[in-house]
Amino acid sequence: MKLIEYQAKEVLSSLGFPVQTGILVHNEEELARALDQLQTYPVVLKAQVPVGGRGKAGGIKLASTREEALEKGRAILSMEIKGIPVRKLLVAVAVDIQKEYYTGIVLDRRNQTLTLMVSPEGGVDIEEVARTHPEAIQKLPVSMRDGLADFQARELAFWLFDDRKLALKGARILKALFHAARTLDATLVEINPLVLDAQGELVAVDAKILLDDNALFRHPDLERRRDMDYENREELEAREAGLSFVRLDGNIGCCVNGAGLAMATMDVIKYYGGEPANFLDIGGSSRPEKVVKALDIILRDPRVKVIYFNIFGGITRCDDVARGLIQAFEQMKTKLEGKPVVIRLTGTNEAEARSMLASSGLPLITVETMAEGAQKAVELAGGTA
Repeated sequence: MKLIEYQAKEVLSSLGFPVQTGILVHNEEELARALDQLQTYPVVLKAQVPVGGRGKAGGIKLASTREEALEKGRAILSMEIKGIPVRKLLVAVAVDIQKEYYTGIVLDRRNQTLTLMVSPEGGVDIEEVARTHPEAIQKLPVSMRDGLADFQARELAFWLFDDRKLALKGARILKALFHAARTLDATLVEINPLVLDAQGELVAVDAKILLDDNALFRHPDLERRRDMDYENREELEAREAGLSFVRLDGNIGCCVNGAGLAMATMDVIKYYGGEPANFLDIGGSSRPEKVVKALDIILRDPRVKVIYFNIFGGITRCDDVARGLIQAFEQMKTKLEGKPVVIRLTGTNEAEARSMLASSGLPLITVETMAEGAQKAVELAGGTA
């Protein structure tokens, strides 16, 4: 789950971080009220969308007067950034920027640590800095068990800041950054830029937080912050049904049990020249209703030309999948018209499942192997991509 700027700033502020003052608005009327409330200029108008590159796309503007702010705010609220319509605007008091820094902490799954990263080149994509000036980034792996020691935070801060007083302030911010990541079960907490203002204070001007979905049950307050304007509703609906679903750009709908097999299925489809329309894992214990729901979600994509069921019944029972297929055909006969269904069923209760499908009279194309199924699906979808 991603917390975009306005949400991330709210969370960081509640944890004691110094953040830029701002008001979230959704339309011109709210923008006018926000300007009356702030009563200070210049202000910065920032599109709130879950993608980077807002500034380059024209989604961040500085305004020196009320009239200018209203004009630029209207323009931002009517635009799209990387195909995403801007539905929210953050109106913030402009900070007199003296210097910009990057600070962030990211989960390193390979080394099982939280890695703290800092750079004196803030305000730009850290990926670009890593590519062009890797020496400008300092990294520190931090043990989840032991935490960030004071001396480690100070050492990193003194590398980042020349001034002693500023480095001590920075060390406190780095400690708070680690505390936030561990407390929130975050996979990323990023402040970019962390700004030195004219008063010599450090202020978070932009922020982003990525939360581990698997830990959200511990954070119902954060779950409630989920911004439905920008969330993929199908993915949320699938999660609520016990499915793992990610929409992709192809035309072959995939319904598979097990994340590893689902990844392998997409790889085989690609190998034979096709393009998967989705990743969909129905899980290890699949009730018939889950199969019905899976098909319903897949069929909402008008690009899907063929559906490929690849089921290896270990924990999953093949007869449960077969029952789900039969129910789905009964409930979604119209939606399934003209969309061939290729199915490979092997494993637990395989014989019963094949018997059920054979006697159902459904227009299914059964195959013996994963590769055979992938080839058939690619062929039915119109050949290689």
